[in-house]
Amino acid sequence: MVFIEFDTAALPQEQRFDWWREAVGRGVAPTRISSERASDFTASLGSLDMGALQLTTMAFPALSSERTAELVCRGDPETYELTLILDGAMEVSQGRNHAALRAGDFALWTSSRPYRGRAVSTPGSGAARAIILHLPRALVPVREARLGPLFARALSAGSGIGRILADHLVSVAREAPALDEPDSERLGLASLDLAAGLLAARAEAQDSILPETRHRVLLARIDVFIQDHLADPHLCPDAIAAHLHISVRLLHQLFHGRDETVSTAIRRRRLEHCYRDLTDPRLLTVPVHAIGARWGLTSPERFSRSFRAAYGVPPGEHRRMALGVRSETTLPALSANDG
Repeated sequence: MVFIEFDTAALPQEQRFDWWREAVGRGVAPTRISSERASDFTASLGSLDMGALQLTTMAFPALSSERTAELVCRGDPETYELTLILDGAMEVSQGRNHAALRAGDFALWTSSRPYRGRAVSTPGSGAARAIILHLPRALVPVREARLGPLFARALSAGSGIGRILADHLVSVAREAPALDEPDSERLGLASLDLAAGLLAARAEAQDSILPETRHRVLLARIDVFIQDHLADPHLCPDAIAAHLHISVRLLHQLFHGRDETVSTAIRRRRLEHCYRDLTDPRLLTVPVHAIGARWGLTSPERFSRSFRAAYGVPPGEHRRMALGVRSETTLPALSANDG
């Protein structure tokens, strides 16, 4: 089994905090943990084996943790801990660095040096939730001397490669219970590529990343840009290349390993959104051609042709079949191009 999940609510109340401390020590690294909520400790933990990597999800109340030099000597998994804060507020210190973290931040520290952490209970912060990606130091292609300034610093997950990695980790954590071993290992490799890309970018050490990794990270950035701009009718290979400061030729080369061209990918994703929206009862009063236009397909004729080619029926007929609407009087007025 590649994914395990546990909630302290399944244990007698007096055993919950001790179990948590032991589980964190085994799954992350030996650490001293204390909490004012120890007598009524409610927390959950999930662990996904991703081959050489491991992903841990956690939700817990206010607590303090410390990994001392003695504990480092006692046992060191030699990992970099890359943590994405989902909810709550946290603080972490390592060496001379200290960071106050909030939802939407990444934080990095190494298991090979002492560190301190604290989950803070403040009005509005609620319980802390986080995803931790455990990266074996030997697999991260950036030298530790370059990474040192990043330890215990807030790294934004709000844009660029940070957002791509954050979205990826959230998706992996959500689907973890359904993953088998081969899928988990493949996702581990993808996670390592994206994490290496983030750390190299923040450490200004992109030259240390292999060309294949750079290309995979660039493809991930392209995918996010396309998704974010599907509604823009001017989205095209030229616009994508200009935004990412690459040549159109390189953009097309990056897609050679896929089963579709850049333009085909854009059209497919737009049609997928239209397919979904046409089955949404809340959008029944929105004309079919307007559904296409809201996803960048501004020509009703081309939208109808493309939709029929992809799904075998015109978009209007798809809506009628999906929603079980038989009376034309219950539908919004259709133009001649709505199918």
